[in-house]
Amino acid sequence: MKERLQQIKLKNLLLLTVAGLINAFGVTVFLAPVKLYDSGISGTSMLLSQITPEYLSLSVFLLILNIPLFIFGYKKQGLSFTVYSLYTVTIYSLGAWLITDVLPLDVAFSSPFAGDDLLLCALFGGLISGVGSGLTIRFGGAIDGIEVMAVTFAKKLGLTVGTFVMIYNVILYIICGMVLNSWILPLYSIVTYYAALKTIDFIVEGFDRSKAAMIITQKPDEVCDELIQTFESGATRIEARGGYSNQEKTVIYFIVDRFQISKMREIVHRVDETAFITITEVADVYKANM
Repeated sequence: MKERLQQIKLKNLLLLTVAGLINAFGVTVFLAPVKLYDSGISGTSMLLSQITPEYLSLSVFLLILNIPLFIFGYKKQGLSFTVYSLYTVTIYSLGAWLITDVLPLDVAFSSPFAGDDLLLCALFGGLISGVGSGLTIRFGGAIDGIEVMAVTFAKKLGLTVGTFVMIYNVILYIICGMVLNSWILPLYSIVTYYAALKTIDFIVEGFDRSKAAMIITQKPDEVCDELIQTFESGATRIEARGGYSNQEKTVIYFIVDRFQISKMREIVHRVDETAFITITEVADVYKANM
């Protein structure tokens, strides 16, 4: 237990503090004032806070609903993930309380920055809360217990994690529409959800993803030399055999950014006109410390 606690890093806790406060800012300043809804447990907490007595605030429901889920998922997710997640949710809850009840910001009926403009509130609320959620994931935790539910139950139901989360959110927005007797706000909440989802992808996987080139060539030495000299980066050679021709071939695995693709393709085809190239997107690249 002590060894596992030593895996908790102070740097991560500091960055998760920032993530929780960012998420609280996006939700309480842009979404809650105009009754737009976040996704997952956060959106559920927002709805419950609006239909229950005033003392049951957003902050209270965030803790009541999230903490049991993270504790439930402890065995599957591990100690560090659980600690990071509980910590971030607590900061999120504290930040929401400070903004709504302590700081001199009027967030009762409209956004202090976007007023009653639902589109602006949906976009910026989703973007900012997405930054908070993305940072939380990047530094080892989760800010919403729905992700733990998805990991735990999705496979048993024959669903992917993403599908489970999507179904939960669709049901949540339908319930919101029925409670409000209006579908305008739930529909705008879908815009919020999409903006947050894309922002999380950017934060977790990077804004400018690298590209992986698989080059099948009969001149591997020449192609490798040219690529290494031009781009000053390494290449990996994989010996292979043609499925149709049954000839010996070499596959070169090479990482480039999107601005280098055209030049890389020109170099390869100049050296070997018959070379076959496929390019796929790479979410992240990690280099070992030497």
